[in-house]
Amino acid sequence: MNHDSDSDAVYSDRAERTARLTVMAIVVTLVVVSVAYRVLVVKHLEHTSLVFIGLPALAAITLLHTQPQTAIGTVNKVIAILLCLSGILFGEGLICILMAAPIFFLVGTVIGLVINRMTGGKWRGVVSLVIVPLSLEGVIPSLAFDREERVTVIRTVQATPDEVRFALASTPRFDRDLPQFFRLGFPTPMHASGDGLRIGDERRVVFAHGRHHTGALVMRVARADPASVAFTLASDSSYITHWLSWEDATVRWVPVDAGRTRVTWTLRYRRRLDPAWYFVPLERYGARLAAAYLVETLATPRTPVAR
Repeated sequence: MNHDSDSDAVYSDRAERTARLTVMAIVVTLVVVSVAYRVLVVKHLEHTSLVFIGLPALAAITLLHTQPQTAIGTVNKVIAILLCLSGILFGEGLICILMAAPIFFLVGTVIGLVINRMTGGKWRGVVSLVIVPLSLEGVIPSLAFDREERVTVIRTVQATPDEVRFALASTPRFDRDLPQFFRLGFPTPMHASGDGLRIGDERRVVFAHGRHHTGALVMRVARADPASVAFTLASDSSYITHWLSWEDATVRWVPVDAGRTRVTWTLRYRRRLDPAWYFVPLERYGARLAAAYLVETLATPRTPVAR
């Protein structure tokens, strides 16, 4: 009798059965998460922690519940599949996937470790104590953090105060290269219109986001004097509103010395994504890049102004 052949056959059957069960678990997980996301969209909860913490937790729990022996690596492979398919399943763009990936993998790994290290039903209590409160941020007002944000960037430009004011009064031009971060897939400015620094003057900037959403941001001059101007939001139909809501922009300029001016650009916005611990620093980083780009692009003269 050939015991080695029998052992190989048993091992092969077991491996094949495990592979089939894993594939079935992956399919079930993808279906469950897809349906859950659609429900959240219908309930207008797609910006809350239920998406960014709840969904990866649901994916990990479903996968490890239907296939308990699955390794943490497989959990993250399933999350990777979910993220790659999200353009089809959820209609999301590349930047949304990139923003969600780190927190999805973190939650999936933590849940997988907890489940794999605990026996019986003990893991359910631990997971519930950690994940449920975190997933409710943005859903329950008492668990939400302050959404009002303000960032300020100060730059010294090679121009006089009059030249800075002239540049700000001109029609915006966004022909300079965007920061690398914004080229990952964020909405990009296509063309702009409007000029002047009188009260009520507007700037209209059309943003394109892939092929599925184009919208315009309209800012209006709320106040102006020889050393500052404040723009307030008139309307915004761009895809940027999925992440934050612009409120106003204030620009101030003071002379430094002959031919140089210090420009201070302040942006105020309202954060729309949860959880705060993840999206607050991410959005602040993007807003600071935007303010610096606006100083370079809109407050810095391209050619000397005739005096």
